[in-house]
Amino acid sequence: MKPLALLLLALSLSLPYPPALARGELLVGNKSDDTVWRLSLEDGRKLGEVRTGPGPHEITVSADGRMALVTDYGHQQPAHSLTVIDIASDMATRSIDLGMHRRPHGIRFLPDGSVLVTAEQSHALVRVDPVGGEILQAIEVDDGIGHMVAVSADGTVAYVSKIASGTVVRVEVASGKVTHERPAGQGAEGIEVAPDGNVWVTNRAEDTVTVHDPGTLAVRATLDSPGFPIRVVFTPDGRHALVTNATAGTLSVFDATTHATVATVPLVAEGETFRDTMLGQGALPIGVIADPARPRVYVAISGANRIAVVDSATWKVVDYWDTGNQPDALGIVPAGEGG
Repeated sequence: MKPLALLLLALSLSLPYPPALARGELLVGNKSDDTVWRLSLEDGRKLGEVRTGPGPHEITVSADGRMALVTDYGHQQPAHSLTVIDIASDMATRSIDLGMHRRPHGIRFLPDGSVLVTAEQSHALVRVDPVGGEILQAIEVDDGIGHMVAVSADGTVAYVSKIASGTVVRVEVASGKVTHERPAGQGAEGIEVAPDGNVWVTNRAEDTVTVHDPGTLAVRATLDSPGFPIRVVFTPDGRHALVTNATAGTLSVFDATTHATVATVPLVAEGETFRDTMLGQGALPIGVIADPARPRVYVAISGANRIAVVDSATWKVVDYWDTGNQPDALGIVPAGEGG
């Protein structure tokens, strides 16, 4: 073997994780293709592709970065599985069958390593062991299409948004008890727990975001976010709430403490045309995630088959990255994780 080849081999063997993971990766669920793409967080280059079950809708990544789970929602026919991606073993996959719990959608890891999944057709919040593939608990959250789930910082309380009923539900995870259900707004969908503990909900049919008390779910504030607000997340420093507005093609940025509007970011150029998606025709930004290591926010533009890269210092789009068909779910494997 030539000296240069020997040197490269030695360097590769000395790395604690694959070089791609050393830079970090963006995981993108492409709903129409039944795939997850792996994009470099440095420049958006495609690093790989993973097959999922039908209709991958949401992604959650474990705290140690070694595992990602994808909800297989289905297309015309409802699906009932989770795709498990073993990041530490070169993206190998397996499937967990949820049985009667069809149309899985929202998903979050708990501190103990289990995951919570909303199952729309069984009206349940399901807790699953992703290692053993077993259903540990099924919590009835009643009708109203429990769609997305958020979890308190300590993992003891879960919050479920219900589109059809326009409500938010509070669940004590250990006991499986539903303690409260309160109105949020018509089409309540996106949901996240703020760093201060308050629960934020996007109400897509009312163009509002409601901020709820984490104990009683009483509404503490109502914010305007025009254009079908569909997801909400927070920046790593906790200063800003980020809301994607699907039909407006914008990202609303709120001060997480004062609730003031900081910026409204256009995510697409004026006059662009887009493909049809499940929600109709338009830009349709849906999934959004903030980079824990860079001043960036990534937004999945479902109707344009690309990611908008937003500079969180200037709140301007600085790049676009190509994806598969109808991107939505996003997850980040931070640099150095997965090994």
